[in-house]
Amino acid sequence: MKTVGELSLLVCLIIVCFNGTGWSQRLPRPQPQQSQVPCFFIFGDSLVDNGNNNGMLTLARANYRPYGIDFPQGTTGRFTNGRTFVDALAQLMGFTRYIPPYSRARGPELLRGVNYASGAAGIRDETGDNLGAHSSMNGQVANFANTVMQMRRLFRGDTNALSSYLNTCIYYCGLGSNDYLNNYFMPNFYTTSSDFTTKAYADALIQDYTRQLTQLHSLGARKVIVTAVGPIGCIPYQLARYHGNSSRCNENINKAILLFNSELRNLVDRFNGGQLQGAKFVYLDSYKSSNDLYQNGTAYGFEVIDKGCCGVGRNNGQITCLPLQQPCADRRKYLFWDAFHPTELANVIFAQSAYQSQSYTYPVNIQQLVTL
Repeated sequence: MKTVGELSLLVCLIIVCFNGTGWSQRLPRPQPQQSQVPCFFIFGDSLVDNGNNNGMLTLARANYRPYGIDFPQGTTGRFTNGRTFVDALAQLMGFTRYIPPYSRARGPELLRGVNYASGAAGIRDETGDNLGAHSSMNGQVANFANTVMQMRRLFRGDTNALSSYLNTCIYYCGLGSNDYLNNYFMPNFYTTSSDFTTKAYADALIQDYTRQLTQLHSLGARKVIVTAVGPIGCIPYQLARYHGNSSRCNENINKAILLFNSELRNLVDRFNGGQLQGAKFVYLDSYKSSNDLYQNGTAYGFEVIDKGCCGVGRNNGQITCLPLQQPCADRRKYLFWDAFHPTELANVIFAQSAYQSQSYTYPVNIQQLVTL
């Protein structure tokens, strides 16, 4: 474990994103750029966290080398070697600067969006407690409410103008993985697997998620991407622990996840069908996209699909990437960066397909969502 002094030094070394003001006489404007939407707000876990956990007392932290080894700003707290999925997606939407983490976002830069994601976070508040502090989805929604309050001051109290502005933004919500990985399938720490059947647990998660997404809608979110949980029974962390005979992956975990994903897609239909006025939700099937990369890795240039580029033990998945550990030399050949997270290349491939095609999006792709 790092000392407080070492942690403080690492935090101080992080390069802070800078954003100009872009003021007008009457109402604030986002910084002039070619983005297709004025702002992008992100909710999620370590798959998209970009530094919010850096100052927390938690094992779910990536503010040390070799994390960020291929990222222009170096180590920032992203849980991969380079860009995350939302980094790549923001670029496709025309953003010229990375969306700042909530822990550092201040003043007029709030106008182009904020990333609230937190490593180990889940839909349920207790999810991820085994790793330490984090901001759950409930906490992230509360943080967004605080941001809206700050933005109201930037809009000189003109709530109608602010609402219209927020209605045009894109919102990304990627939660649920840790509710299985660091909750339901961790019976030594949590009781949920004995309290719920897999079906009842999926129902409970969807009930909580429905309330949280409805809160986002009440705060101004209209164009919302919700992400399915990926096949975490196939990640190096699980492969290092699974000793089944019939499948390479732990299909018990994957089957439970599919129950949640099916209900999440149904929720998108209900929201779009009038349950939330003016809502335009898109279901992003990260389970299918991840499975396609896993099954057809060589078509994308991946030579290693079952081991982390960086890590310790079987499949480089028993212990995650250690500080200053030497990772694999050619990250582009690896589907996974560490025991849990994809490499930058996998993130970029997924972002491009989600933006441009409907292979993994429903009912429209993200490029189409932007124009609605």
